[in-house]
Amino acid sequence: MIRLAKELIPTTTIARIVGISASNVQRVLNKNVHLTYRVKHLPPNLCFDEIRTCGHRMSFDCCDAESHQLITTLPTRLSRDIIDYFEARYSLQERRTVQTVTIDMNAQYVQFIHRLFPNAELIIDRFHIVQLAARALDQERLRLLHQEIDQHSRRYRVLKSQWRSFHLNEDELERAKSRYLRGLNEWIVPQAAVNLGLDHAPRFRAAYEIYQTIMTALKNKSGAKLAHLLKIYKNCGNAMDTTIAKLRKNKNAVLNSCRYSYSNGLLEVLNRKIKTLKRNCFGFRNQYNMFIRIRLIHEEKTHSPE
Repeated sequence: MIRLAKELIPTTTIARIVGISASNVQRVLNKNVHLTYRVKHLPPNLCFDEIRTCGHRMSFDCCDAESHQLITTLPTRLSRDIIDYFEARYSLQERRTVQTVTIDMNAQYVQFIHRLFPNAELIIDRFHIVQLAARALDQERLRLLHQEIDQHSRRYRVLKSQWRSFHLNEDELERAKSRYLRGLNEWIVPQAAVNLGLDHAPRFRAAYEIYQTIMTALKNKSGAKLAHLLKIYKNCGNAMDTTIAKLRKNKNAVLNSCRYSYSNGLLEVLNRKIKTLKRNCFGFRNQYNMFIRIRLIHEEKTHSPE
């Protein structure tokens, strides 16, 4: 039964397989699976993230960035609850051993992490940095798209249908071999299609070049290149200005994403599995029961062979 509960299937389905009622299944799970009060040793490298659990409530989860062991899942993501959890369970001496904390672009974490972990370096997950820049690029692409009068022009069709090409790293774009691009409905080299969208659009081209610089710096883990961009960038009057301003505000954490290899990848995978479980179960009414399933799913993920 415990093995079945590690799969992304509803309690009612487990009950039908085992041949007992759903309430008895949950009773067995609650008896055999316990949420830990604290881990024995606080890991030196942590990951923070949040996930929507019951209804519209957002919960906080934390795991070890190296072993991927789940540290805790809290019912809320409020700063005071996170602070109370760590201060009540771990001494200041234990919390001083934490070296890095990997987070997303959530500003509330920055405000209290150094209070909890005085010696920790902040790391902003690379995926969220790229996502922030990609959203700014899309804003400029849509602005250009809405300004285009002729909706049957090649440029309009490239901007509308080939948006994924603008998000690719320049090294991944095909430069020699033609491909048939649906939406544009013609054979063309992908690099030429991108150039078609960038031609005569200096504002969009500027945003695209900044996006590519950020992508390349993160891919090559070049903190110097990223620092140089943040230093020399001048406002261009496009959506990328807001992105750069936010990266400058969190400059040290952004540059640490190039210095360290840690990321929130495992937590994002876990959150995806939780969303699938919620969809299969049509949601959860009892948050504790959901946390039991999260604990089992995480154990299955971390203990499964590579």
